[in-house]
Amino acid sequence: MAMYEMKAEYYTGINFIDEEHKKLFEIANTVYELLINEFIPDKYDYIMEVVNELKDYARYHFQHEEEYMSKIKYRKFLSHKVAHDGFIKKISEYNEDIVDEDQKQSLLELLEFLTNWLVDHILMEDKVIADN
Repeated sequence: MAMYEMKAEYYTGINFIDEEHKKLFEIANTVYELLINEFIPDKYDYIMEVVNELKDYARYHFQHEEEYMSKIKYRKFLSHKVAHDGFIKKISEYNEDIVDEDQKQSLLELLEFLTNWLVDHILMEDKVIADN
């Protein structure tokens, strides 16, 4: 069973946003599985791979979401974009040196950040886009 799953309350009702959010949940699961996997002694390459995937996918998703918000003239567009930019900035801080220094700590922090983002941002910010 997946640790992170897209439950009913996370659906915004905007199909493409919901589909893209599912992928973010999948990436969070990959991070979790990496954390608990005791059979990989050196997880550095895997961590960098998932961080890069997350960064690329988040950029792709945020661009879609922002284009949509702009199209519907969403009133909280700017503050929402600021949150997206903050996410990218935070993920970009997971560089080679930081991950190499303490892999487990990097995974724990990344997971905590992702958990908070998936819960807070989707439930508090993204769900209200549909109410515009």
